[in-house]
Amino acid sequence: MPSKQLLHIVIGGELKDVAGSEFRDLSKVEFVGAYPTYDEARRAWKAKAQATVDNALMRYFVIHAHRLLDPTHDSE
Repeated sequence: MPSKQLLHIVIGGELKDVAGSEFRDLSKVEFVGAYPTYDEARRAWKAKAQATVDNALMRYFVIHAHRLLDPTHDSE
């Protein structure tokens, strides 16, 4: 039986400060994609992070959207 689909979203963009998580310009935040597993989302995150390694302000994040949709669900 396949495991339950969990929604993970990968986004990224330039931050205002390397020590924070506030984006410089929300209109330029990139939606990388939506993924059914954390492993798939992590692979997408890693590829984007490695491709932008020369820009210290560029950051990508994996959002566990399934936790926002169902806060009682606590896996992955």
